[in-house]
Amino acid sequence: MTLILTWNIQCGLGCDGVHDLTRISEHIKDTGDPDVICLQEISRFMAELDAGKGEDQVKILAALFPGYECFFGAALNQFDERTPDRRQFGNLILSRLPVLQVFYHPLPQPHDAGIKHMARQLSEVVVECPSGTLRIMTTHLEYHSSKQRSAQAKAIHDLHQQICDNIRWPGLNPGSGPYNHIARPETSVVCGDFNFTPDSVEYELLLSSFRHQTKPLRDVWRVKNGDQAHAPTCGIFDERQWPEGPHARDFFFISDDLSPRVTEMSVNVATDASDHQPMLLNLNF
Repeated sequence: MTLILTWNIQCGLGCDGVHDLTRISEHIKDTGDPDVICLQEISRFMAELDAGKGEDQVKILAALFPGYECFFGAALNQFDERTPDRRQFGNLILSRLPVLQVFYHPLPQPHDAGIKHMARQLSEVVVECPSGTLRIMTTHLEYHSSKQRSAQAKAIHDLHQQICDNIRWPGLNPGSGPYNHIARPETSVVCGDFNFTPDSVEYELLLSSFRHQTKPLRDVWRVKNGDQAHAPTCGIFDERQWPEGPHARDFFFISDDLSPRVTEMSVNVATDASDHQPMLLNLNF
């Protein structure tokens, strides 16, 4: 079995106004015993995001999860003359499974006049599971601009097609050196805070058809629950940020070949340690 958790932890800010990464780690361990942990909204040396502490949250989380290898993808990576440390903000993957290779993908940021927005990225790892290699990606798409979200969803869709094309029509493999082929399989999980809802254009775009016999990605919630309404993943406890109330904007998407291997997908709707809820995917893989 392979367990994957995803959670937008809001830099450790709970709905009680307290920043506490230890509490986050305890809730993750209570939610399950994940092999891979995908976290969004992680900051490094950005005091305005962690109640003035300006901590290296990557270092703290790595220490809270001994035995896990840590991979941080910075969407923002900024120089600040007031500090020797670069200000960073992005997505973190922690894995206790062997990680064969890692990729960091900047996502498009097309102009959208009059809308505030920021750079976004997708982190990708290829891990060795008991049943073979698995590609796991996590991201956090733009909140304020549907134009940018659509472009970012399309970029993820196109990336999956590109990877599958390279599997079907591989280049020359010399067997060693930087041109050596390392497994980057079609079998994949894409998770995170997508900032779209199940009835949105962006949702449909990400799940749209591929070319060259590549099968569409699947929403794990739909795989397990059919047309039943998605469990809420935010807005349960934080009415100030989410006046629309509880709803879903965090997802697990999988390649179609994983559909029969999904044994469980759950949302922890009890914790208020962030404005989002942790989600756990259990694969027989």
